[in-house]
Amino acid sequence: MARNPFRSESEMFRFLGVVIVGAVLVVLGAWINVWVGVVVAVLAVVAIVWWLMQEPVPGAAEPTPKLESHTPDGMHRVLILVAPGGSAPAIPDQATEVLVVVPALATTTEALTGAVDDRRAEAEQTAQSIARALSRDGRSVRCEVGADDPVLAVEDALRTFGADEVVVAGDDAMVEQVRARVAVPVMRA
Repeated sequence: MARNPFRSESEMFRFLGVVIVGAVLVVLGAWINVWVGVVVAVLAVVAIVWWLMQEPVPGAAEPTPKLESHTPDGMHRVLILVAPGGSAPAIPDQATEVLVVVPALATTTEALTGAVDDRRAEAEQTAQSIARALSRDGRSVRCEVGADDPVLAVEDALRTFGADEVVVAGDDAMVEQVRARVAVPVMRA
């Protein structure tokens, strides 16, 4: 994995210095002979790419910390993760507040082209219908559309909605992925 040479101002200037030295070498090589300049240019590009690939990515060796969540006393908040088109799962009886998160799952082509409006609309419709179904019990229920990565959607929601537990309406693999990234209990619906 290559590191981003523009993470800080000092790294950017270091990268710029390396590129300027490479460009000067290319010009000197081209002054001697055009083909020497071409060879020096190829070697300079290969050297810069190799250097970027060899430099460690800051923080890459550290394990991702588990996200913790805290709620006020006397409340039991539940975060529910449901795929677009899913139905309302059963929630614990002690839940006082519920947040329904539906990730806007887009294909790679849709994500690259930015054509995710249909997926976001589908996720919004699912979130609203589940919120309506769950609010019939008198609980405080709200909904939101999350990131296209379900685990990232849960992490984002936990940063603003302190949940006591997460309910995942999905397969066991999804439950395990969420469980690996958050410190609150995660159960499958």
